Amino acid sequence: MSYTIQNEVIESPDSLELGIRPGAPYPLGSTWDGEGVNFAIFSENATKVELCLFGDADARAENVKIDIEEVSHNIWHVYVQGIGPGQLYGYRFHGPYEPEKGHRFNPNKLVIDPYAKALSGTIDWDDSLFAYEIGHEQEDLSFSETDSAPHLPKSIVIDTAFDWEDDKSPKIPYHDTIIYEAHVKGLTKLHPEIPAEIQGTYAGIAHPVMIQYLKDLGITAIELMPVHHFVADRHLLEKGLTNYWGYNTLGFFAPDVRYASNSDGGAHVLEFKNMVKALHSAGIEVILDVVYNHTAEGNHLGPTFSFKGIDNKSYYRLEPEQPRYYRDYTGTGNTINTQLPNVLGMIMDSLRYWITEMHVDGFRFDLASTLARTLDETDTLGSFFNIIYQDPIISQVKLIAEPWDIHEDGYMVGKFPPGWAEWNDQYRDCVRCYWRGAERTLSEFAQRFTGSPDLYQGGYRSPMASVNLITAHDGFTLHDLVSFNDKHNEANGEDNKDGNNDNSSWNCGVEGATDDQDIIALRNKQKRNFLTTLFLSQGVPMLVAGDELGRTQGGNNNAYCQDNEISWIHWEEADHQLLDFTKKLIWFCKDHPSFRRRRWFQGLPVTGSDVEDIRWYSPDGNLMSDENWEHDFAKSLGVYLNGKGIRCVNYDGRKITDDSFYIIFNAHEQALDYVLPADQCNNNWKKAIDTSDGFIGDDTEEFEPGSSIKVQGRSVLVLKCHLG
Repeated sequence: MSYTIQNEVIESPDSLELGIRPGAPYPLGSTWDGEGVNFAIFSENATKVELCLFGDADARAENVKIDIEEVSHNIWHVYVQGIGPGQLYGYRFHGPYEPEKGHRFNPNKLVIDPYAKALSGTIDWDDSLFAYEIGHEQEDLSFSETDSAPHLPKSIVIDTAFDWEDDKSPKIPYHDTIIYEAHVKGLTKLHPEIPAEIQGTYAGIAHPVMIQYLKDLGITAIELMPVHHFVADRHLLEKGLTNYWGYNTLGFFAPDVRYASNSDGGAHVLEFKNMVKALHSAGIEVILDVVYNHTAEGNHLGPTFSFKGIDNKSYYRLEPEQPRYYRDYTGTGNTINTQLPNVLGMIMDSLRYWITEMHVDGFRFDLASTLARTLDETDTLGSFFNIIYQDPIISQVKLIAEPWDIHEDGYMVGKFPPGWAEWNDQYRDCVRCYWRGAERTLSEFAQRFTGSPDLYQGGYRSPMASVNLITAHDGFTLHDLVSFNDKHNEANGEDNKDGNNDNSSWNCGVEGATDDQDIIALRNKQKRNFLTTLFLSQGVPMLVAGDELGRTQGGNNNAYCQDNEISWIHWEEADHQLLDFTKKLIWFCKDHPSFRRRRWFQGLPVTGSDVEDIRWYSPDGNLMSDENWEHDFAKSLGVYLNGKGIRCVNYDGRKITDDSFYIIFNAHEQALDYVLPADQCNNNWKKAIDTSDGFIGDDTEEFEPGSSIKVQGRSVLVLKCHLG
């Protein structure tokens, strides 16, 4: 039985005395002060709001229903004395149900607090979760009177107290950053040295075995795929699939309960904090992949979980002439309206919360172009960026954009403001095409290798604006990139061979698994070529978890719905030779500032020398000509990096110098004789990296300037010269 309270003290069903007071409009969400909880939620167009308190997560109806009578600046608020952390709650909103006017209020639908810091569980899909009658001839213009409360997770009041001890952000500068993109569950679910009860959880990542692995590998930041509480799509669950990646957010303040080893009373919040604390103690930053561009409520035929029922017009981009329908710049059915102050405020509050309360170190923004949109176009000087730029908290962490959305005018690579880094898909595509022998000019490859100055130089941006990637969660793994020409997504229920290799992949002669040792050797060499190019390039390198282990998805290039062994890392099947090569490569680059320059190459002589900071050579040892650069059939070039031309100082003011390097890229099938420049180094050259055999180290053999050296086909050779 429900109880309605009208500003009076009563005895609740569990004999807990509740005192109802007006409360305060800020902060939004539920806030416990030691004696009770303040509740505050925004709605501009609601006519009545009810706070619903539940005794347990499985309750079919609220135990207590409280009419909220105080409204300040469209924020409905009430203070309830006598409840505290662990209290489950939700809201019911009254108002017009007029979809054709953009209003979708339905008090039969319980809604989740957008500011909830924890949720009690996951969606139990049922027709009652829709504000209209499923199957009705009028579709969403009909009205459902079925209560959705039994099928919706409840918001949880939490205690924000946590002993962070002396935790501090590592604050690693971009030029020293190496990003490791990982899925919370997939990273540790099959790890044999992590206890079974915490595999696939926040606690699993915090386990000493995992922490040590990340340290040994040399990465400095782990970028976690979405951990905001998300929804698994109904149509996927009905097919026996799920939303594994998590790009379907429901709660922008709540860590997802599915990645917790213990979620009682919101304990997953503490587990997340413990994970961050453990990573920080190892000097590793935590970056979150965040999805503020849309929610899990879909289009006009989607369910009502939260925003639709709270105030549809105050959260979403609706068609101006037909507000029944949503503008969809995301491919998910809806788009959050960042032109509205309350929406901007919610996003900023969420970002600040994850920084100040959860201690994360940065964010990668999914479909970030969407956040910059005015009504019809993207605006790099829009409100979203202006607010972040002036915010003293958010502006100080790492901000990484996925610089596009699904519309053509949403492609914004190279167009984000200072302070932002960007996923560089042009780097990905160019490097993939170069190593598979596709027709791309050497001039483009040189741009990508040097930090993409054609995209980012100017506007006070540095090479660190480019987050360089060969692979990402979306697409082939590194192993599959060299093993498949076609996608193999049978498990997704998709057709496979479409004759269009938009993955820029090359199977080296055989599709998929093979026993042919020559093909296996070529694939291994190609992996080393990709990794070496990635870590020697200027910019911020991003490595996808498992690529260093030879992880395969069996040719599935879109495993978004595969929460199973297709997506999880198989630690016991690791390619230890590739892992060893990757470790040595990362530490080699960390040891040499030549590959981590904070400033652009200038192509000018270094003071006291007639040798530039960078020079480009053809195989005959001569400088590259204009004609050489534009040949799309040219597959080989050399680049000289002057260790005295870094043009930066350390934080203590000392000039940074390094060894000089001569890097030869040979994408030809056959070996080439390469003449070493005679005018660059007074000492002899020594081999430092050779991807043809996986060598990384200090070789004893020396090569004189002007001599010839054979470079194996499809390989990278790095020579080092100590300047003295």
